Amino acid sequence: MAAIAADRPHVHRMVVVHRLFTRESRLLAELVPATAVGDRDRVATLAAHFRDYRTALHHHHEAEDELLWPKLLARVDLDADVVLRMEEQHGRIAATLTRASAAFVEWERTADEVARARLAGILREHRSVVADHVHDEETYVLPLIEEHLTVPEWEAFNARAAAGVPAAKRLMLLGAILEDADPRERAYLLGGLSLPVRLLWRLLGRPAYARRMRRVRTGG
Repeated sequence: MAAIAADRPHVHRMVVVHRLFTRESRLLAELVPATAVGDRDRVATLAAHFRDYRTALHHHHEAEDELLWPKLLARVDLDADVVLRMEEQHGRIAATLTRASAAFVEWERTADEVARARLAGILREHRSVVADHVHDEETYVLPLIEEHLTVPEWEAFNARAAAGVPAAKRLMLLGAILEDADPRERAYLLGGLSLPVRLLWRLLGRPAYARRMRRVRTGG
């Protein structure tokens, strides 16, 4: 992780958060078609996990739509098409999430092969759109944020994205963000939390997240 300039937004945080969405969109696309026909317990587990993923992604994108894109569009000129591309990709991602949500409801109702296959196809499409969006945002937009937004504006975006997630889900979200973080990234992210929250994470959140992920990924 590069050294942090105190007067510029620490945009690498976004890279760490993006790993959550690329990882979980990939895993959902793999786990759904691997589920046995008629295994209603497994279907319910994956449906609940998808809804938590959907909530996190929705609030992340909502915060970008409200606090990042308007500011960038007001401050960039030749790069405005890049920001407009981000908005268009958000629309495509939201559309796949809507379709996947409906398909999950049908799969929960039937647990059959037809519903599973339909859902799997939507999740593959969703994973592809997310991957394209993450690539474009990290390649083209993060440098614009670093150049054109202030540190308080960037921190307001991060606070808005986190605040949208229900309080009961925030330790799980923290675990999902930390999962693929390296030691330096982990230290930075945890260092920005209050001592009580760090203790809560270590004592309760971390083991609960590990149990949840074993159940989601292996059925254990």
